[in-house]
Amino acid sequence: QVQLVESGGGLVQAGGSLRLSCAASGIIFSINAMGWYRQAPGKQREMVATITSGGSTDYVDSVKGRFTISRDNAKNAVYLQMNSLKPEDTAVYSCNARIATVFKGHSDYWGQGTQVTVSS
Repeated sequence: QVQLVESGGGLVQAGGSLRLSCAASGIIFSINAMGWYRQAPGKQREMVATITSGGSTDYVDSVKGRFTISRDNAKNAVYLQMNSLKPEDTAVYSCNARIATVFKGHSDYWGQGTQVTVSS
């Protein structure tokens, strides 16, 4: 059984910073891409940032220059450093990872989500 556990959300004033963490646990054979997604009330979920196993990154335009995604392959973890936060960044942030176990090929797994609220 694979689990993704997130931490680091919370309430912050505009202009502030938060760092989200997500760690995968279980009988993991390998992890391909990892990423962060967010969903604000009344809106569709959107990709925020992704990172491949080789370290290539991609960001939604609205966070470029403010957010940085990174990963620690030894810890099966992915991080999202969020700087210069804006009220429009308020959402539930969820991590995603494409994981292969010894029993199953690569499949998408999701964390439970963590709330990020940015006050103006």
